[in-house]
Amino acid sequence: MSRIALPTREQAPANAAPLLDQVQAAFGATPNMFRAVANSPAALASMWAAFGALGGGTLGARLGEQIAVAIADLNRCEYCLAAHTMLGRKAGASAQEMSAAQAGQSDDPKSAAALRFAVAMVRERGQVDAAEVDALRRAGFNDGEMMEIMAHIALNLFTNYVNVAFAVPVDFPQVKLRAK
Repeated sequence: MSRIALPTREQAPANAAPLLDQVQAAFGATPNMFRAVANSPAALASMWAAFGALGGGTLGARLGEQIAVAIADLNRCEYCLAAHTMLGRKAGASAQEMSAAQAGQSDDPKSAAALRFAVAMVRERGQVDAAEVDALRRAGFNDGEMMEIMAHIALNLFTNYVNVAFAVPVDFPQVKLRAK
């Protein structure tokens, strides 16, 4: 059971309604996470804008979703793991690629470097050394792409924490967390 209200469009603060309409149009439904965040129109606007900006970024949806499942698994966020596994599949990743990403791995060297960096950032709470950044550069990421990876990490930390702290019910096909 959710630890926070999951308002419908009609129950949400008035400023949240237009954003929830956009979410509904994009997904064909209003996922529970968006309903939870709609308790604060400012938080919803921030999150929705971040999804939109990163969706149009240079990394591509596939890598963004791979980063998301790696972080979700680390944070034990069943909601984000389920949602981003589905979205990763829609972005062209195979089930095997999404499973590997969940473990922070990829057969593609550039994607693998991004996943290693994202996992290190979360595990080390941002306290990574120069070698971690150099590994991204050697893999072919430029400064803008590295900053975009950081934005994906930040957005996913926010959504993971929302879903875990407030026990938001998963409304996507379940995906098992890796055994710890």
